[in-house]
Amino acid sequence: VHDMSEKAALVFSNDAYYAAFLSNDYNAMDLIWSELETVTCIHPGWHHLDGREAVMESWKSIFSNEANPKMEIKNAVAHIYGSLGVVICYEMFSDITLVATNIFAKEADSWKMIHHQAGGSQPPPIMDDEYEEVKTLQ
Repeated sequence: VHDMSEKAALVFSNDAYYAAFLSNDYNAMDLIWSELETVTCIHPGWHHLDGREAVMESWKSIFSNEANPKMEIKNAVAHIYGSLGVVICYEMFSDITLVATNIFAKEADSWKMIHHQAGGSQPPPIMDDEYEEVKTLQ
């Protein structure tokens, strides 16, 4: 069992990922992804991207699109498995809902993203009390 401060740090890193995404901030996005581990990414409708160079090139391409859609993140749930952290959350766009799996590796004192995958989903479920503690840390 991990203390809530470690889960809060993991959720914070997940929030930082979405802050970089929503603000089209390539430099912030670059800082979020691991430089020590092999990173992978599967954007909706894209092929599997393997390696930091391919993943970061994908963000350059996404950020070059001035019509980057707005989204809201809902129901982030964090789990820690040793030095790996997994956050599952919903990406709510105006016309579609995606569910994302974001995997982080603990590096020094921070969580660095090593994998992101998002795909189509129904709207998120109503969260029960079990997750209230995690939600309030966001």
